[in-house]
Amino acid sequence: MESWAKLVPELVVSDLEVSIRFWCDLIGFSVAYDRPEAGFVYLDLSGAQIMLEQRNTADDQWVTGPLEAPLGRGINFQIRVSALRPILDRLAKAGCPLFKEPEEAWYRADTVEFGQRQFLVMDPDGYLLRLTEFIGQRPSSHAG
Repeated sequence: MESWAKLVPELVVSDLEVSIRFWCDLIGFSVAYDRPEAGFVYLDLSGAQIMLEQRNTADDQWVTGPLEAPLGRGINFQIRVSALRPILDRLAKAGCPLFKEPEEAWYRADTVEFGQRQFLVMDPDGYLLRLTEFIGQRPSSHAG
């Protein structure tokens, strides 16, 4: 791994092996390191990093309330990738439904707009992933 991200979410998951297959085999992450005895894995995809931890009710996990599916309500994780098509193909082959079909979107940042192709998919526990592919930037038409 080239560097450690300064912000890394850690997600509690119901079945670590199922989650690893989804995040690695379908989305394209790789295992940076793991602690199988603790039900933990640290994943990386070109600098996008996330930690997954097997739910263990006997352990002292940092859980602030009941874990009810779908998990992660109210949050989505934007992950920039070099190309969406290979991920979409793997998801389709696995029969994994998309939460939102691919679309082109432009987002203003001060005086420019950044464009991306994006789609959303839920992981096995219901965490929402927004995969994006950069398509360019242009001057903003927003007067302000």
